[in-house]
Amino acid sequence: MYALRVFVILLCSALIGGCGYNTLQQQDEQVTSAWSEVLNQYQRRADLVPNLVNTVRGAVAAEKDILDSVIEARSRATSIQATPELIENPQAFQQWQAAQGELSSALSRLMVVVERYPDLKSISGFNDLRAQLEGTENRIAVARKRYIDAVQNYNVTVRSFPTNLTAKMFGHDVKQNFTVENEAVISRPPAVDFSTDAPAAQDQPVETAG
Repeated sequence: MYALRVFVILLCSALIGGCGYNTLQQQDEQVTSAWSEVLNQYQRRADLVPNLVNTVRGAVAAEKDILDSVIEARSRATSIQATPELIENPQAFQQWQAAQGELSSALSRLMVVVERYPDLKSISGFNDLRAQLEGTENRIAVARKRYIDAVQNYNVTVRSFPTNLTAKMFGHDVKQNFTVENEAVISRPPAVDFSTDAPAAQDQPVETAG
């Protein structure tokens, strides 16, 4: 009887391994981990926005529309509850991605504008915020790439025979991935160049924070 039980256990293990169950579990965990990192980095960026806007507001007061658009985009991006289940909901995922894209665009426009204000470099804390934003944008790009690769591997397993049978049996479905026309362009960090050669904006007052 003992030998029979051992044989049954080994047989079941072999069947589970051969049908891709273990692979599905491993890849599912990889997707979950990668998605958590994506959310962490986007949240980090959102947390930087208020300090960044408040720091530069005095020096670029004439660019109120740009500053307001960044704050509004951040509000929309953070209004969508980012949960692990988001990648299981196509509509919610698309809404979240669109909101994050709006914030990326708003930040990119802000970076272009503030390049015309070299006096910003003298404002306390600005250079540190700039470095944090640059670093966060780079980490977002890395996290997105890791997530994209993890989801691609997982979705291929879910759709392939015979693991697709196992996936259906245990409730595994395809997960949402970033879908844009040019992923390389969208995920590229905003260009930030505050060199001393940057020309100051003409016909616009420049004030430094006191």
